[in-house]
Order: sequence, then C-alpha cells, then structure tokens
Amino acid sequence: MDATAGGHLFAVEPFQWDAAKGHGVITSMAAGNDVTLLGTSKGWVIRNDFGVGDSVDLDFSGGRAGDHPVHRVFVDPGGSHCLFALLHPGGAETYYTHAKWARSRVLSRIVLSRLKGLVVNAVAWNRQLITEASTKEVILGTENGQIYEMAVDEADKKEKYVKLLFELTELPEAIMGLQMETAIVGNATRYYVMAVTPTRLYSFTGIGSLESVFASYSDRAVHFMELPGEIPNSELHFFIKQRRAKHFAWLSGAGIYHGDLNFGAQHSSTSGDENFVENKGLLDYSKLSESADAIKPKSFAVSEFHFLLLIGDKVKVVNRISQQIVEELEFDHAPESSKGIIGLCSDATAGLFYAYDENSIFQVSVNDEGRDMWQVYLDMKEYTAALAHCDEDKPFQKDKVYLVQAEAAFSAKDYERAASLYAKINYMVSFEEISLKFIAMGEQDALRTFLTRKLDSLYSTKKEDKCQITMISTWATELYLDKINRLLLEDDTGTVAKVVSEANKSEYQSIVKEFRAFLSDWKDVLDEATTMRLLESYGRVEELVYFAGLKEQYEIVVHHYIRQGETKKALEVLHRPNVPIDLQYKFAPDLIMLDAYETVESWMATSKLNPRKLIPAMMRYTSEPHAKNETHEVIKYLEFCVHHLHNEDPGVHNLLLSLYAKQEDESALLRFLQCKFGKGRSSGPEFFYDPKYALRLCLKEKRMRACVHIYSMMSMHEEAVALALQVDPELAMAEADKVEDDEDLRKKLWLMVAKHVIEQEKGVKRENIRKAIAFLKETDGLLKIEDILPFFPDFALIDDFKEAICTSLEDYNKQIEQLKQEMNDATHGADNIRNDISALAQRFAVIDRDAECGGCKRKILTSGGTQRLARGYTSVGPMAPFYVFPCGHAFHAQCLIAHVTQCTSQTRAEYILDLQKQLSLLGDKATKESNGSANGESITSMTPIDKLRSQLDDAIASECPFCGDLMIREISLPFILPEEADQMASWEIKPQVATQKILPMTI
Repeated sequence: MDATAGGHLFAVEPFQWDAAKGHGVITSMAAGNDVTLLGTSKGWVIRNDFGVGDSVDLDFSGGRAGDHPVHRVFVDPGGSHCLFALLHPGGAETYYTHAKWARSRVLSRIVLSRLKGLVVNAVAWNRQLITEASTKEVILGTENGQIYEMAVDEADKKEKYVKLLFELTELPEAIMGLQMETAIVGNATRYYVMAVTPTRLYSFTGIGSLESVFASYSDRAVHFMELPGEIPNSELHFFIKQRRAKHFAWLSGAGIYHGDLNFGAQHSSTSGDENFVENKGLLDYSKLSESADAIKPKSFAVSEFHFLLLIGDKVKVVNRISQQIVEELEFDHAPESSKGIIGLCSDATAGLFYAYDENSIFQVSVNDEGRDMWQVYLDMKEYTAALAHCDEDKPFQKDKVYLVQAEAAFSAKDYERAASLYAKINYMVSFEEISLKFIAMGEQDALRTFLTRKLDSLYSTKKEDKCQITMISTWATELYLDKINRLLLEDDTGTVAKVVSEANKSEYQSIVKEFRAFLSDWKDVLDEATTMRLLESYGRVEELVYFAGLKEQYEIVVHHYIRQGETKKALEVLHRPNVPIDLQYKFAPDLIMLDAYETVESWMATSKLNPRKLIPAMMRYTSEPHAKNETHEVIKYLEFCVHHLHNEDPGVHNLLLSLYAKQEDESALLRFLQCKFGKGRSSGPEFFYDPKYALRLCLKEKRMRACVHIYSMMSMHEEAVALALQVDPELAMAEADKVEDDEDLRKKLWLMVAKHVIEQEKGVKRENIRKAIAFLKETDGLLKIEDILPFFPDFALIDDFKEAICTSLEDYNKQIEQLKQEMNDATHGADNIRNDISALAQRFAVIDRDAECGGCKRKILTSGGTQRLARGYTSVGPMAPFYVFPCGHAFHAQCLIAHVTQCTSQTRAEYILDLQKQLSLLGDKATKESNGSANGESITSMTPIDKLRSQLDDAIASECPFCGDLMIREISLPFILPEEADQMASWEIKPQVATQKILPMTI
C-alpha cells in the first residue's frame, strides 16, 4: 500500500532486513523511541537505532549447540533498557542489556540469575520514574503465573534485586500481558497494575511500594474480569499520550475488552479497590467478519482512536468508538517462504507501529487518524465529543454538528434549544433562512433567543460588522418589548389591563429582568435614538429611564424621577461621579420645591457645588409661604456655606441677610451683622455683604436695631445715635461711647443724647433737673452743666441748678490749682536745666600721660611739632588738639576726622570734610586779623568759627567711634573691601609652571 495515499489513516512502509547472516528467522520484536529489537530463532538480538543510524547484532546463544530461540524481547519507552527471554533445553534464561553496552561491546549483557528457568512473557516499565541510568521498578510476568519485581542500575552492571510480588494460585495461568501506571498522591506513590491471562484481567492498586501493594492482597480479594473463551496469544496494551495512559485494550477470547483510564477519578468498587476504568466496552469478533465463524486476531495494537488487528495475513483497522472496520492493511512479502505476519508491536514514544514476519519488518505510520472522529461521534449522536474533535481550521465541521443538533431539536419542537444551536452556525445555513423557520412556526420567543445568541456569536467573531450587529440587536429589542406587552395585554375576559395576572407575574418579572440585562449588555451597539423611540412607543417608561442611564443620558433620568416625585432617586443619580455638575444647577429649582429637606441635605453633602449658581433655586423656594415653626432650608444651607465652607461670595451673604431681615425675630440678623467673617485675614474686608443694600433692606423691613448697627459700622455715628434715640436711649448711649478717638464727635453725640433725654422728660421741673444732673454723671465728666443748660427752657430758675453749678465751679477751681502747680514745676525744671548748662562748661577729663591715640597709636600728650595740627584748632601749648570720650578712648582731632570719614557714608563724610575746610579757612582769617589788630579786645559773643567747630564736634564726636553705633554697623561690612581687591589678588598663590626651575636658597 502506498504510504502517501491520500485519505488513508495508516500507511505501510517495508524495511529490509538481511536474513542471510545466519542469525535465523525473526521470532519476536519490540520498539521504543525509534529503537527496534528483533529476537531470532538462533539466539541473536538485532538492535536498530534509527535515531543515530546504528545497528548492533548481539549473540545470546552462549555458544551452545543447536537452535536456542529468543522467546520475547522487551525495550523501555526510552529505548535504553532491554530484556530478553531465551529458551533452551535446560529451561529459560533472562538477560538485561543497556544501549551503551551494546555499542561499546565491553559488557553486552547481565544474566538475571534469580529468574533462571522462568519463562518471562510480559514486562511492565515504570514510565514516570525510569531514567537512562536506572530502570527503577520493573514488573515481570512469567509463564507459570508469577509476578516479579526487579531493578537494574546501568552503573552497577548487575541486578539490584529480584523479588516475587504475587502468584496466581486460584487459577494458575500464564501472565500474557502487564501494564503499570503510577501517580503521586501527596508524598506517596499510587500504583495501578493490570495483568492478563488467557481468560482473566487482573487489576492491583494501592499506595506505598510495589511490595506493600501486592502484599495487601494477601488479606483481600484480587479484583479481576473474566470473559468466556480462551485465546493462546492474549495481549494487553495501554495507549500512552504525554507519558500518561489514556485507555487500555485486552485481546481476550470473547473479544477486545477496552475502556478509558481516568486516574483522577477515585470510585470505590465493592471490593474496596479504586476503580479507574471508565466507558468500558467489548468489541465482538463477529463484527470483524461477515462469516458465521469469526477469526480471532493473532496480535493487535492500540492507537488513539483505532485497533490494529492482525487477522490472517492482513491488519484490519477498526475504529474504537464506532467498532467499524475503516481500513485493511496489506503487506508485500513472499508468502511461499514465510508463515505470514507473525505479530504487531508499537513505539509509543515515536507514535509508530511495526508488523513483522519471519524475514521482513514493516513500519505502519499514522496519518492524522483523528480527522474523521467528529463525523464518527456525530453519527453516534454524541455531539459533545463530536465538537471536541472538530478541526479549528475547518469551521464547516462544527457548523455541521450544530446543524444536525439544531434540526433534531427543531423536529422535536424544542425550539429554544434549536434557536441556541442555530445561532452557532456561521456558514452552512444563512441567517435569513433560520429566522424564517421560526417566523413560519410563530415562535417569537425562540426567534428572540436565536437573535440574542447570534449577537453573542457575531460580537466574538465579526466585531467589525457593526451594521448587522446593530440591526439584530434592534430587532431583538422589539421582540422583547412585544413579549412584555403580550404578557400585559388582556386577561381572560378580553379587557385590556395594565396589571399582570398572578399566573404570568413570574414570567413577566423574568422577561423584564432579562430585557434589562440585554439592554445593559448591548448598550454600546444599540442605536440610541432608535431604541429610545421604541421604548417610548411601547410605553416602557421605566426601561427608557434605565436605558438612558446606561447611555449616560442623565437629564432624561432625573427629569423622569422628578415627574414621579422621587426626589431621593433623582438626587442619587445626580451624585454619581460621571454626572455633569451643571445638571445639579439645572434641576435645583424643581428638586427644592419637591423636597427641600432632602435637596438641601444633598447639597451640603457635595462640596464641589457653587452656592452662587443655586441662588435662583433658593429664591424660588423663599418666594413660597412657610409656616412660622418650619425650618427654613435655604437659611440652613446658606449658614452652612458661610460658617462651614467659609464662602465669601457677596451674593450668598446678601441673600442670607435678606432672609434674616424678613424674620420677625431680629436676633439672628443682629448676630449675622456682628460676625466678622474676614477677621484674622491679612487683607480684605471683615464682612462680605453690601452694607448699603443691608441698610436699605433693614429700613424697608423696619429692623431699626440692625440699621443702628449698620450706621455705626459705616462710621455714620450721628445717624446711628439719632436712629437709636428713636428706639432705645440706652442703645444711643452705647453708640455714643463707641467713638473713642474723636473727643469732639463723642461730645457732640452725648449732647444729642442729652438733648433728647431732657426734651423727653415730662415730669416735675425739679425732678427733670435732677435726672439731667444724674445723666451728666454717666458721661464721666465729658459734659458739664453749662453744656446742657441751653437745652432747658428760658424760664427755668437758677436756684434749681445751684448745686450743679457749684459742683462745676469747684471742678474748675481744682483744674486752676492743678495748672498753677504744673507751672511751678515747669519753672523749677527750667532753673535746673540752666544750672546744668552752666556746669557743662566746667567739665574736665583726666588723661594719663601715656594714653595713646585710638587712630595713629601715638601718645595724646605729644608735642605738636611731631604732628601737623588740624586746621581751625588752637594748639594747647605744644600739644596737638584731641578728643577724650567718657569711655576712656582718646583721639587726635585729625585722626578722629580721618577715621569717621572713612567709616561713615559718603554724604556724611563730604559734610564733615566741608566743615573742616570752612573751619580751616576761618581759622586762617582769624589768625591774620588777630595779628594785625592793635588792641587785644576779647570776643564776648559766639563767633562763626565757634559755630563751625560746634557743628564739627557734633558730626565726629557725638559718640566714641569704638563704642558707638559706628562700630556696630561695621559688623556687616566685608573683611576685604572692593578697593582692596587688587591687593588681595597679589597674595594669590599661582600654580607653578612645569618648566620652571626651582633653585635652592642658601642662607
């Protein structure tokens, strides 16, 4: 058969094997990981390693005479470890060899001495733990029904141990097949071992070691499956995928017993064992032949989905699921020189199968054997499995599965399920055809289901087809609305009603909930205007509001809640983070009229509101009449803004003031006017309302005390007192006392109060005078009796004022005496000053003859010849003029002038030098006049030179330059003055030039 034939699941390719070497004919074969082992009738084992292109011939006959055939060969899935059973007249021997040994030819085999005489029929490898260096646990089944465990390490070059695990005693039969699977459970290992004899299949399971697992069966029954009939060549195979056994098959006398292996399941059997076998079945041999007598296979192999059965000289490929023959494999060999195909073996690692006869080897490769499994499962109506085996690159396969399912459901009148399945079809049936099927049957609910499921499918696969998605979603919306209206339409009597009967109530609530979920899911693809028109035309106001909220059309939502009178819900919508703040201002008038308390509480909970923009709403609220004992919500909110938010908006303050002014109780208004909201701020007013507006408003509302306060605040004290006299004289007195920095104005205000008090008294004249005299005492002497006399009538008798006038005269007399005393004290002080001036002329200071000048450090009392005298000064004998300060410092006049001019400002230095120049000129002139004068008249008055010398003394000698302010100011001056920069630069140490020569200096 052509290996490349299109459509075939399995392809056969022959391998050439040279039988002319004298090794005998092939008796057994095994494969693993691209390695094949052939056992011959003369005791030879031929190893072919296709991975490295190597072939090794090993002689296990041991030089014995005669033919000693190889009974069985075994190789692990990795192709490293090999076991051979060799038959000879004395019994049987079992050998072990490693792939490395065969290539090196140093040590090619190990004789397993403890198995001497035992014929090994089956080997089970521990695929999970085996390594290239060690076999780990290996199970061997013998001809006499014994099961052994052994292990070999390649480095030791001998078996580690061989021990008996179990022996069949009830029905001693040969072990024909063994398989083992392990799994890690916590920190322990779970073993599952399956063994077959010609009539039975045994299973062993447990946790621990292999020895402990098999030892446990000494106290419990062995779990086995027995089938009628007997077959001499019984076999057991596991299908391995990703190093795990997926399913098993047993070639028994009754047929091929097979099933799935699920080691994740732990279903306890009646015997107490864990049963991991699922979906068990039996392939009867009668299905393999049209004749009455079925021929049993000589050998078989297991792939993922098929059995390869060797019947006669052909291999029949049977689908494991459908149990139908799908192919027959024929082999090109020489039948006249051969007994036909002997057996089959599989290479689980490479995914290959081998067939062999006495002189030939054939490789059977798999070519996408699962490609038609979806059809197999579909024919068996196992739709879930069919979908699982569909090719993702061939979408028509899934379409066909869905179509078959949908048509079956449609035929069974399960329209809802059919709609869900039809929605998954993308290519085989058109959208229109499916829709018409449901319309023709009048199945609106199923059609709606189909549309919604189709939307899900389109959105996940064809998201770019927005037009179709929008149209389908709109159609589904209308079907939902139609369904809801039909539930609401009419009762049994046929009368139209807007209520739902109890029978339909649950369905109605369910469909409304489903419809809202649909709107929420598809809000982004539904056309906003079309959907809103549909909802409005069907009268579904609540769903319209719900959809508007989903589309963030909050204005519609809030307007609806206001119309329904549901203030809290409207406010909750406005409080959402993504709602524009402008909607708060837009709906504020309606909300505050609907529920002022809830609205104001909501405003106070939102710090980002601008109260100024809420003034129209608050004005609308204040225009309505309110009960006296009712809490004024606007006042509450404005007080919150002013006192807690520290709002400075004049409009807010003016509105609050106007609301206070309209209240009968004036106390709140006065407290507000007296609050200084801007107190403590560096700049800005102490209040933020308009005082002129406040005054007009208070005058209009006749809140006179408030007007008095505003007049006073505006420094209109005369108006404040005049108005206060109309309200309460005590208030007028308090206002008059507020003026403290202007005595005349304060007196004027008190006179206004006095005039009002005198003119308002209507009692007996003498009593009026007594009250007037008492009023004078309250002014603390600010007013006298003569100040208020003009306010009395002209015909008042002077005798009535006798006491007050005498008191006033006594006060004047006391003031005169006090003035005399002050004059005497002033005269005495002037005399003392004159005496002090006279004494100043006689002041002197004692100077040590060694005292030095603070400037030049020369002695003060030195001869004038050594230092040039300052011009304008008269030398004291032979000494230069000098200054002595109370602190003890002394300076030559010229040194003091030089020091002061250097340390003081430029303007003052120029002033001092100018005085010195004038003094020098006048001194020269005075000297000439003195020399030319004939008489020696003395100058009795202060001359100009004396004035200049006095001014110069004040300029330079008002304080000691070392102890006064001049020295203190020098602290802030830099150590190096700008004019000394050149001198400082001369001291700079410059880097040496590399070529400069340094000469030693000899002292």
